[in-house]
Amino acid sequence: MKLNVWKVAFAALLFVSLQSCGGDDPTPTPPKTPEQIATEALTGTGAQTWGIAGGGRVTRRGNNVTDLYSTFELILNSGSSKTYTTRNSNDLFDANGNWAFAGTNFDKITLTGTKPAAAREMSFTQTGTNLKLVFSIPAPGARINGQFAIAGDYVFDLIKK
Repeated sequence: MKLNVWKVAFAALLFVSLQSCGGDDPTPTPPKTPEQIATEALTGTGAQTWGIAGGGRVTRRGNNVTDLYSTFELILNSGSSKTYTTRNSNDLFDANGNWAFAGTNFDKITLTGTKPAAAREMSFTQTGTNLKLVFSIPAPGARINGQFAIAGDYVFDLIKK
């Protein structure tokens, strides 16, 4: 009798084990493309605000000009239209427009608009809560209202808001 109980228990265990084998495997999540990874670095999962306040810094020609942009903010949105908004840019950036990747390495962006920073290739590096934008504005057309010369190499060290 004891032997039959063990046989039944073993058969039940074997049956349950075989039932759990095989079947449909869950579909693995496809790996993200380089463009998706770069977009998420800039916009998070939809929109991301980057600013100077809280530890950011701006240099032009190696000189600290953070005081001119101390309340600057850049808001980047993902999606099919990839829009941006800026606040307190001291007329360096347009108030809003579209952004796009420059080239195929997904490490540079351009912004649309008419202000001096528009259409410039901006190298970017995102690390943790920091975003570094590096770009140059050449001398021709580097004046705002014919007064303020803004030509030079810029580095914007922005903080995630």
